[in-house]
Amino acid sequence: MAKDLSNYRKSYEKQELLESNCPENPMELFQTWFKNADESETVDETNAMNISTIGKDGFPKSRIVLLKKITWEGFIFYTNYTSEKGQAIEANNNICLSFFWPGLEQQIIIKGKAEHLPENLSDGYFESRPDGSKLGAWASNQSTVVSSREELEKNLDMFERNFEGKEIPRPKHWGGYLTKPISVEFWQGRPNRLHDRIRYTLQKDFSWKLERLAP
Repeated sequence: MAKDLSNYRKSYEKQELLESNCPENPMELFQTWFKNADESETVDETNAMNISTIGKDGFPKSRIVLLKKITWEGFIFYTNYTSEKGQAIEANNNICLSFFWPGLEQQIIIKGKAEHLPENLSDGYFESRPDGSKLGAWASNQSTVVSSREELEKNLDMFERNFEGKEIPRPKHWGGYLTKPISVEFWQGRPNRLHDRIRYTLQKDFSWKLERLAP
């Protein structure tokens, strides 16, 4: 059924983003925006981010994953290394992360390179997870075809029995990625579609170049 969306419009008027208010390092501005979003009653799951990768079939694919840590080096998330996402990153570690917080009329787009976290850091995070999440990492061969929901539940039951009364170790196929940004763009909605777009680009001397982009 066709539906005309041409009249869907919203006026963005809540905030502004000016160069005079931008720090030298985009990670500092990201931390500020993230904190404001996390404290806002308009944002649910502030750390939900879109990850785009280039698959082996040559197509881009995007999905929502939870950001688990912010450092001065970059952005950390965890996944199954053998999943479609993990295989895409292994073949091409250029990825894009994005956050959209419509209640604040803000968007952040990050281009960067993903690399494996050291195993001890993945171990440490895995140990902090609830047992159910740990078992899920063992039971699900992520991105593969399964015959039914019952197959997944049987796998879970099997691992529950196998690890009953024991510490649940991290599977070697599961762990973290650190995405080191090379470009970070901050988008602030403004009236009349003249949105503020400020892009930071990493330079060879590891300083950041700041530029305003036309909306």
